[in-house]
Amino acid sequence: MNKKGRLNKDEGSSGGGWEVVYSGFVLILLCFFILLSSFSTMEEAKIMRFVKSFVDAVGILPGGVKFDSGSTVLPGSADMVDSQDKLAQIFSELEELRQNLKKENDIMVAYSSKGLVMRLSDRALFDVGVADISPQAIPLLKKVGDIIAGNSFEVRIEGHTDDLPIKTVFFPSNWELSTARAVKVLRYFIETVGISSKRLSAVGYSKFQPLVPNDSYEHRARNRRVEIIFLNADGKNDPAIGAQ
Repeated sequence: MNKKGRLNKDEGSSGGGWEVVYSGFVLILLCFFILLSSFSTMEEAKIMRFVKSFVDAVGILPGGVKFDSGSTVLPGSADMVDSQDKLAQIFSELEELRQNLKKENDIMVAYSSKGLVMRLSDRALFDVGVADISPQAIPLLKKVGDIIAGNSFEVRIEGHTDDLPIKTVFFPSNWELSTARAVKVLRYFIETVGISSKRLSAVGYSKFQPLVPNDSYEHRARNRRVEIIFLNADGKNDPAIGAQ
């Protein structure tokens, strides 16, 4: 009698184990579907940023690639923003222009906290030490102007130099040179392309916002540049010279 009662008791205690296992399985399924639901409502851009950040964190840089300082967090890519975002379309147009003109070394397109940045080396637009736009740069600026005219973003043109001093009749310092170059590009967009002056502004930063240290010829060449920035909402708050 005691043996039978003990057997029944053992069977009862072991028989309840399936309920614990079943409950755990249901909870796992519930978590899985919650996870799927959260991914389905996330913006594609956020997922892409997570994937790129993870790959960059655990990946190995290809040979010859180095980290550079600057405000651009990640290299430009059309999948870094929502595929429906207007900036993504502008990015694609600028990238296509860069490739068609075969100026990969003189043009770079990237996203920054200011907005979408098109970075042009000084040699793509000007001769050494002057602010007049070179004839060779006209086709490039005309196409960029057409892209600007095709959207409603406010655009700021920034002039930058290296740290080598300049002192001429027209340009007593790099402040004047960087500002004059930015204004020349701005005036081309207004007077030749016909873009409204209300959408454009220009500013010169002289040598004080370098991309890389001014410690070699190559680095100084990178720092001499004009940046055409399609401003996002935050970027509009930065000071600049308004077009008149």
